[in-house]
Formats: sequence, structure tokens, C-alpha cells
Amino acid sequence: MRLPIRKAKEGDGPWLWPVILIGVGVVLLLDNFLLLGDFNTVALLPLLLVVAGAQLLLRGDLFLNDAGRSFGITRGSVESATLEISSGEIDVDIRALQREGRLVAGQFAARSRPRLQVRENYTHLTLKRGDTPWFSLADWQIGVATDLPWQFLVSTFLGQVKLDLTHVITHDAVIATGFGDIDLVCPPEAFGTLYLRSTLGNIRVQTPRGYRTRIIVEGSRMFSVSADQYRYESPEPNLFLSTEADADAPPVTIHISGTFGDAYLL
Repeated sequence: MRLPIRKAKEGDGPWLWPVILIGVGVVLLLDNFLLLGDFNTVALLPLLLVVAGAQLLLRGDLFLNDAGRSFGITRGSVESATLEISSGEIDVDIRALQREGRLVAGQFAARSRPRLQVRENYTHLTLKRGDTPWFSLADWQIGVATDLPWQFLVSTFLGQVKLDLTHVITHDAVIATGFGDIDLVCPPEAFGTLYLRSTLGNIRVQTPRGYRTRIIVEGSRMFSVSADQYRYESPEPNLFLSTEADADAPPVTIHISGTFGDAYLL
């Protein structure tokens, strides 16, 4: 089931203050070069009150607002889903959704409400930094349903990514950051490989007791790995297996790679 989604209009942004600042700046510049004659620039100050009043009428506040917005989408007949996020410098926090009947819910940055595409019993949700005003830096906090498989596609260049998939069925995942860290709590099962990649950040992976994980780590000489010796064994270089797995636990394969930074297996 799809909720109505408001699409941001072109130019729908905080234009009043930028326009008045530009105007005042031009007037002051002309006055400094004595191009306005005897014109009194102080007489323009009441114009600020006019702009403030217009701002209140049109937007409901005086200043730029970076607060997040809450959202919720009911599950309906959806049986599998993809969550795709391109967040730029915005942090992303994904975890299990406790409320039954919901497909996804949480907080999103201003005007970046998830775009939803539905095909039969499959849905694709997309959040993009480009849909968000430059001044809005509210984190994306997203809860996902726990009774269907998810594919996660998340990329950032400055933002950090946290995924607590303790109770989330995962199909596969590709998580990539530039300067941000990645924190992952492993899912109970995954049908495909989870790929974690950071260029200049650290990667932390936590395996809950009883879960069976197989972790492969690749990287440069500047990217090292530190594993809890009581939680993981390493039968061969760059391969780590969880040691406290239940006999009937499904396997989860995780591939970690990085250029600068460290990988921590907890």
C-alpha cells in the first residue's frame, strides 16, 4: 500500500533571506563606492521587518529549518523490498521496526521522503540527498519490517552508516562510505553477501551470540583488522568465522574492504 508522497517543487526553498541579503549587499557596495549620492542606506533597515513578516507568512518560521520529518508506510501485500539511500553527508541509522503492519517508518531529512515504486509483491524505496535542501542535515533514522527479506544499498561520502539488523531478514547489501564509518550488527540470516566498503573510515561488525558469520577482509597496507579472539577464529588469512554459532543457524557472509582505516570484529 502506498501513502501519498509530496514531491518538492522546483525552487521550493528559502529564497526570501538570500534575496534580501544580496540586495542589501549590493546597496552597501554601491554606497561604499559613493555611487548612490546622498542616499541614506540606513533607511533600508525597515525592509528587514518586511522580509521577516513575509517569511513567517510563507514558511511559518524565521530561520532555515533542518529538522527531520517523520513518516510511515504500511506493508500491504509486499513480500520483499529494496532500500536505496544516497545520503551524501547525512548520517543513516537503520534498524528493526517494532510496529506490526508497517513496511518502513522513521525520520527523514526535509523533503527527502522515500520515493516508492511497487511491482506486484516487491517494492523499491529510494532516498536521495539531492532531494534535500543544502541546509538540512537531519539524520535519516529508518525502521524496517522484520518479516520479509530486505536488500540494502547505502552510499555516503561524509555521513556515517549504522545498521542494526539483529532481527532483520536480509537478502543482500552493499554499504559504501567515503570518509564515514560503518557500524553493522549482523542479521540472523542473509541470502546473499553483505559488502561493506569504506575509503577513509573504520568498519565495525558485531555478531550476536548464536549467529553464524563468515567474514572476509580485504584492504591495503593502511587498512588493518582487529578481531575478538574469543568470538572469532581465523582458519586462514583474512577469513574469520564466528565461534559461538548455533548448529542450525543459517550462514551470513560479509565482505569487508577499505583503503585507510581499520576493521573491528566484535
